[in-house]
Amino acid sequence: MFRILVVDDDEDVNGSVCSYLKHNGYDAHGVLSADEAYDHMFKNPEDLIISDIMMPDIDGYEFAEAIRRSDKNIPILFITARDDFTSKKRGFEAGIDDYMVKPLDLDEMLLRIEALLRRAQIAESTVLDIGSVHIDTQARTINVSGEEIPLSAREFNLVHKLLSNPNKTFSRTQLMNEFWDAGAESSTRTVDVYMTRIRSKFAQCADFEIVTVHGLGYKAVIKI
Repeated sequence: MFRILVVDDDEDVNGSVCSYLKHNGYDAHGVLSADEAYDHMFKNPEDLIISDIMMPDIDGYEFAEAIRRSDKNIPILFITARDDFTSKKRGFEAGIDDYMVKPLDLDEMLLRIEALLRRAQIAESTVLDIGSVHIDTQARTINVSGEEIPLSAREFNLVHKLLSNPNKTFSRTQLMNEFWDAGAESSTRTVDVYMTRIRSKFAQCADFEIVTVHGLGYKAVIKI
């Protein structure tokens, strides 16, 4: 049974979400603040986090950033009353995986949770197959129709990251923070250079496309 932590200081929303998740077969636990979430997660491993943005003391952005420093893979879903692009962008740059606006459609939330958990399981796999594309994370190779595509270590990491999380948008800053050294003298435009190079190398592959998300960054779209 998947474990889900719900972090929201609105007790009614928190209770409703937890009740709905339990009814649908998840082990859900609710807390009212980021501090309570830290205490709970220290003792209880979770498979997914649902978090509000506006919370006392530590807001959702700070909370997501803190989680990402210790766990790069656990899915984080924001639920918030904020529907503006700036808030969404800041959330994705903090490391979240998806974003929903209140009032919540609980049936849609369930679908999004299922998708996020599938992505997380794919990301943990040592082998990933997408149509004619075969990725072996132990050998660190990517083959298309049986032919190995020559990639640098960083190019491999970027392609694997995107394809392990299909349709998830990663900002340039997120990718820089993960795949470039902290002291590297590079700007986020360096990511654009790498993406152009990667697109060129996979130009003949029709199974996926690396799409530019205006104002944010990049995502991989599976086309099979």
